[in-house]
Amino acid sequence: MKVTRRRFMQNTAALAALGAAPRWAESADNIKLGSVLDRSGIFDAYGKPMDRAERLAVENINAAGGLNGRMVEIIAYDTQSDMALYTQYSQQLARRDRVDVVHGGILSASREAIRPTLRKNNIPYFYNVLYEGGVCDRNIFCTGITPAQQIEVLIPAAVGRWGKKAYILAADYNYGQITAKWVQHYLEQQGAGAIQTDFFPLDVSDFSATITKIQSAAPDMLISALVGGAHLSFYRQWAATGMNARIPMASTTLGVGNEHIVLTPEEGNGILVAYNYAQSGNSPANQEFLSQWGAKYGAQSVEEIHEIAVSHYQGILLWAEAVRRAGGVERDALITTLESGIQVEGPSGRVTIDPVTHHAVLDVHLMELANQRLKVVESHPQRQPVDTQTVCDLKKNPDDNRQYEIGI
Repeated sequence: MKVTRRRFMQNTAALAALGAAPRWAESADNIKLGSVLDRSGIFDAYGKPMDRAERLAVENINAAGGLNGRMVEIIAYDTQSDMALYTQYSQQLARRDRVDVVHGGILSASREAIRPTLRKNNIPYFYNVLYEGGVCDRNIFCTGITPAQQIEVLIPAAVGRWGKKAYILAADYNYGQITAKWVQHYLEQQGAGAIQTDFFPLDVSDFSATITKIQSAAPDMLISALVGGAHLSFYRQWAATGMNARIPMASTTLGVGNEHIVLTPEEGNGILVAYNYAQSGNSPANQEFLSQWGAKYGAQSVEEIHEIAVSHYQGILLWAEAVRRAGGVERDALITTLESGIQVEGPSGRVTIDPVTHHAVLDVHLMELANQRLKVVESHPQRQPVDTQTVCDLKKNPDDNRQYEIGI
């Protein structure tokens, strides 16, 4: 083959670039991990830490020799908080990039925008975010907490502290609508109830009329399932009226996007939440995770670690362990391995895949916001996704493919 001067210079430049990059940066033998996350747009407070968690997880995997001798390469797209881009990029990952797995999606709407494409193309999909439950699809694994794991802990504690009349505020889409029903369900189990439920589009940021309504209704407590940067305005406006000193609040979402470190102590103190991850946890796995994060991204960046960043990290750990045990990335072998009850010890504790639903068995911590920190009040180990277990049995019905609205 004739080597021209131009070809020689191109090859030399390519070799120099390879020398400066990790050896797994470009190789046909790499395992390709597809990622679709909101790294910009109105949901970037969720997506940016998830992206960092993903890169830390893959860096650790590759530093340990990869998976079965193969390096993992991330192919990532920023969906810019645009549902249309989720659809576009999932198709690119499947058809052009030919990835071996996809981890991503934040809102339930984003999950449902990409799930059909990944199922059709036989690409395993990990959705690593807390959500409303009910997805039943053998091609997907959901590693975040569901309502029965979270709200069943949160609501009894709130009722026991504050009383039986609740006012619910929720985002006006799938997550908020279904979560509000779960809140009502667990209120009723406690002999309590919701005197009003209001839903808000994700771009609403003026809550003055709502605050007036709440004042008139005089509930014992507020339950918030608000989502995103615009909805963060509610907490500030609520505190500005002085109402946070009169009516306490619990939330299924506050802190998931690090809202608790954006709010001042005066705005956030006393809000009750329940999540899988507590940054104050002293397990070796969590301490190592925090140390590695700080070393990679800077000590101050540790503050940005939130619930779904950790869920995303742990979802990748579960997938990696399954690849090791399955001996490769072939879809059916990987799914069968995950259905064997596979588990990992992550920053939040033990995470186990429930074979029947492909959801995770997780620890849940009741926490109270105090001076921009989530303080653990009590812990509930290894809670099953019992909500989704009531409607989904992938052992009996492996071809099931829908999201059930669970009867409540």
